[in-house]
Formats: sequence, structure tokens, C-alpha cells
Amino acid sequence: MIGQWLKDLKYLAAYINPALAVFGLYAGGIWSFTNVIFVFLMVPLIDHFSKNNPNNLSEDEKVSKGKQKYFDWILYFNLPILLFVILLFGTFLDQKDFSLTEIIGNTWSVGIVVGTCGINVGHELGHRKSNFDQLMAQLLLTPALYTHFFVEHNRGHHKYVATSIDPATAQKGEILYFFWFKSILKSYMSAWNIQLNLLNKKNLSFLSFKNTMLNLTFLMLFYLIVLLTLFSFVTVMIIVCSGIIGVLLLETINYLEHYGLRRNTLPNAGFERVKPKHSWNANFNFGRIVLYELTRHSDHHFLASKKYQLLDNHEDSPQLPYGYPAMMLVALIPPLWFKIMNPRLPN
Repeated sequence: MIGQWLKDLKYLAAYINPALAVFGLYAGGIWSFTNVIFVFLMVPLIDHFSKNNPNNLSEDEKVSKGKQKYFDWILYFNLPILLFVILLFGTFLDQKDFSLTEIIGNTWSVGIVVGTCGINVGHELGHRKSNFDQLMAQLLLTPALYTHFFVEHNRGHHKYVATSIDPATAQKGEILYFFWFKSILKSYMSAWNIQLNLLNKKNLSFLSFKNTMLNLTFLMLFYLIVLLTLFSFVTVMIIVCSGIIGVLLLETINYLEHYGLRRNTLPNAGFERVKPKHSWNANFNFGRIVLYELTRHSDHHFLASKKYQLLDNHEDSPQLPYGYPAMMLVALIPPLWFKIMNPRLPN
């Protein structure tokens, strides 16, 4: 029992990101890049030299772990951590004489925290049914100024994933940098279309309290107003830049998660059911832990309501040759990405 409890502590490794971001703020100099080096150098190396684990939990283990609130509280604690890191970043920017190198390093480090503690955890909680979990998801997405993800991801992406309709699914041969613009702009437009259709179906006005997109827009404005009352305009703009970095990290992950995969069109013009083969999977141990099992993405799309600690590996899902951080770096070099990934695509 104690041994299993100790194993469950592994997800605390996800807090390494914010801890290193705080360390970089205090240490200064080249140490400002500590979190960046950890994510894009140390994690790939650890994944490369550690044993890949494709094993799944037993049914009894799933029942037990599914009831443990510990796994939920690990997620909830990301909100105060995220807000603390952002407030500390803003305070240091206003009070310390950072060099340009330190500003760049710390902005990237905090941006990684926005992407991991914020967007990634917000994504997990956004699939839950309780009002508390959904509120937490919206708050976690706010520092990235990407709250429309809450609407579009659940009602758009999961419905149309691996089709040409979904802006967050990368086409074969599509370059990452073009994908960023397509996914960001079209996802935002899609979120509003989804919201307006929901209001029309319920005969509600645009100004209804049930207009989630409008509520989330006000939430982001409130967040920016709070920042402007606490910090200088320049500092707020740098904090916003860290949010943009978090968004680009998210969209890069979107790019690699479904690149080139397609669902068949049915005779009725619909699409076949989403299956594990429609998402790229990665079972590299450490990368899985620090991202709350996001890399077992095939099972997440197969059953979106399943909690992160219960996700399975599917043998028939396509497997990425490296973990997420390494593949994100590869995606930045399109010819290398196409050379590695295109031969792996199913016919």
C-alpha cells in the first residue's frame, strides 16, 4: 500500500516547471533559462535513456485511483502556483533591473508555466462535469488569454478531430508556422460560432448570462485590468508575451498530436467514430508524468471524460518516435519533421 502511494507521488514532478521558473527569477543571468533547458533538453534526455512504459492499470487499480481525490487536488493546486509565478514575475520586472537576456529567459520560463500549469491543466479539468472543475479550467486558461479554448476544444475539436473541418488538426505537409495562425484564428472563430448556435437553439440573447464566450471575454479583461493596477504597462505587456508563449506551446502540441491523421467519411457525409488510431501517442515515462499523461492522447480522444491517471496505452495507436518536448523541437524544422513523420503516416 505504501509502495503504491509512493508511486502516485510521481505526478508531483509536474511542479518542477514552476519551481525552476521561480529559481530563474531569483538567480538571474543565464539561470533565467533553467526551465527552458529542463523542458527541451533534460526531459528529452531522461525520456531517451529511461525505459518506455506501455503498461496499463488493472481494472481494480482504475477503480481505486478513480476515487482518490489526491489526483484532483494535484491539479487544483496549479491555480495558486500559476498566479504566484505570474505575480512574482511582474513584481521582479517592476523592481529589478533585468538585462534583455534575463527578460527573454524569464519570459520563456514563465510562458512554459502558463502552458503546463495553466493550459494543460485547464484542458484536463475542462472535460470534467462539475461546475467547480469547469470554473477552475476557465481560470487556468485566463493567463494565456485563451479562454475560448474551453468552448472550442470540447465542442469543436473533439467532434471534428482528424478531419479537414477541425482547425486544430494539422494536414499532411502543413508547416507548423502556418498551422499556428490557422489554428489560433479559426479556433477562435469556431468558438464563437459554437456559442452563437447554442444561444440560438435555446432562444437566448447575445447578452444572456449563459453566453460563455462573452463571460470569458470579461474574465480576461478583468485579469488584464488587475495586472494594470498592480504593474506598469511595459511589465503587463511582457506578462502577456509569456501568455502568448504558452499558447504557441499548446498549438505546437496540437500540431503533433494529430498530424496527417484522418477519419474516414461515411456514406451519410458524417465521419467514423474517433478511434485510438486518430491521435499520435507517446509512452515516454517522464514526459507523461510532467504533463499529467497528456501524451497518452489516443485514449483521451477515445474517451474524453477519463481522468488523466486512468488513461490507457492502445497498441493500435500510432506512436511518436520521441516524446513531446523533443518532437516540438523537430516540428520547428519543417524538412526534418516531414522526413521523420511522413513515412510513419498510415496509407
